[in-house]
Amino acid sequence: MAKFGKRTTAAREAFAGKDNVTIEEAVALVKGSATAKFDETVEIAVCLGVDPRHADQMVRGVVGLPNGTGKTVRVAVFARGPKAEEAQAAGADIVGAEDLMEIIQGGTIDFDRCIATPDMMPVVGRLGKVLGPRNLMPNPKVGTVTMDVAQAVQNAKGGEVQFKAEKAGVVHAGVGKASFDEAKLVENVRAFMGALLKARPAGAKGAYVKKVSLSSSMGPGVSINVDNASAEA
Repeated sequence: MAKFGKRTTAAREAFAGKDNVTIEEAVALVKGSATAKFDETVEIAVCLGVDPRHADQMVRGVVGLPNGTGKTVRVAVFARGPKAEEAQAAGADIVGAEDLMEIIQGGTIDFDRCIATPDMMPVVGRLGKVLGPRNLMPNPKVGTVTMDVAQAVQNAKGGEVQFKAEKAGVVHAGVGKASFDEAKLVENVRAFMGALLKARPAGAKGAYVKKVSLSSSMGPGVSINVDNASAEA
């Protein structure tokens, strides 16, 4: 039988018998259990009734959290000329073209979001095997292939979160930090669920949202009532 430390044991005891709760109750429990020595991320995991192996059941989207993520996001932009200058002025951390491609091919990926202008996609396309598995490949569906690079950079820096269903149909994302006020975390969770519901694919049949769970980086998870999470979103 597994042995847990005092902090984990206390958190599990606090969560005992408290499943299928409201968003507000889940946030309160997660914040109360986040006692690590760093500011833990509050994470949401949603099990969907889809099979992402089928193109018409893939779930992918982006949402701007009203209160941000609490995380510093490093942004790389593939652009040339005036668009490169716009990206730099907007606060992009790395801007380049073929030179940036060579840096990435060399094994250095020092960014969390990658944006590109449409004309740069032939260059970025060569990095598919590197950026794709890390979910960093620019995609017009989530606004990272665009001529408005300044706005894309600002969105990324301002708390925009991308989400994509994994092979098992699970979507997970960070929705803030444990240090956030409860009201702000609740608002972020609702915004995320709202975007996820809007992203329901045409091929999804039956129950779309099957389970919703909230946790902190180092804490146990608590399940949220699906009807409550869906209705309030």
